[in-house]
Amino acid sequence: MFEQLDQIEKEAKAALANVQSLDDLAAWRTQWTGKKGSLAQASQSIGKLDPKDRPAFGQRFGAIKQALSEQEATLESRLQSAALHQELEEDAVDISLPGRAANIGRLHPSTQSLRRIQHIFAEMGFQVWESREVESDEYNFELLNMPAHHPARDMWDTFYVQSDDPQQKVVLRTHTSPGQIHVMRTLNPEPIRVILPGKCYRYEPVSARSEMMFHQVEGLVIGRNITMADLKGTLANFARRMFKDDVKVRYRPSYFPFTEPSVEVDIECFICGGEGCRICKKSGWLEILGAGMVHPTVLRNGGYDPAEWSGFAFGMGPERQTMLRYDIDDIRWFFSNDGRFLEQFG
Repeated sequence: MFEQLDQIEKEAKAALANVQSLDDLAAWRTQWTGKKGSLAQASQSIGKLDPKDRPAFGQRFGAIKQALSEQEATLESRLQSAALHQELEEDAVDISLPGRAANIGRLHPSTQSLRRIQHIFAEMGFQVWESREVESDEYNFELLNMPAHHPARDMWDTFYVQSDDPQQKVVLRTHTSPGQIHVMRTLNPEPIRVILPGKCYRYEPVSARSEMMFHQVEGLVIGRNITMADLKGTLANFARRMFKDDVKVRYRPSYFPFTEPSVEVDIECFICGGEGCRICKKSGWLEILGAGMVHPTVLRNGGYDPAEWSGFAFGMGPERQTMLRYDIDDIRWFFSNDGRFLEQFG
């Protein structure tokens, strides 16, 4: 039995000397010092020894096991250090190489247009005013000169929202015009010069020319002796700043229930120079916004006496203007979250 222990020790040390990696060491441990290794199997024969020889066998077994474990631990530490050194060598970073640019985000094209519009009007003395997106029927229609069953309501396909009060109709605003009443009732009786940017919602089929959710920028000016000439001068200045310095502007009669008189504002097509192309539908003109003088009824609903005060209002779509500036033929691109489209507006 003692000779068997000596032979195991000799062969185990010889095998340990040939270990070159941590995987080899794990295999060596399984073969020699593991629970089912040669050393463990030799210990099971202690029952066959004469009782007086068992203590000496146990001491010898313990000494061999301790010696092999110490050598194994020393070798394992050395192999781990070598493996770490090799990994560091392979993953070494050349700090003299130029760094990689961080992949940063960018502003959405609608946001860029909104900021451009806000900047232009801010330089003309307009204040940016935010209003809520969920409105009452009263603010969205009635106070804007559209009482119940008024045919003008058909111009806006409306999302109605369930309300806790069955007597009050709640809607997702169909335009930013309800903000006019909020502003007037807040600032009355002071003069007003504000723009109200925000999202609007309409129950419309989604197509290349219309979306169920879109942005608008409302404008409102109220003061004494405000005339149509003030409206035309303000919007002509905006068009020059937004598109190009020598752009031509024209005003066409139109109808909006909250303004009288009302106009549609066009600019000369900057793509074809007014000669006619696909974008302007061969007309030579591009529609950019609607506007008009604030209706006396709307002034009264906002707390202003139309005998003393007058004003003008306008509304425009940032997506529409972005489509014109960049020859975009489908409004659905703005809200598709397609990186190929958005990356063009870095």
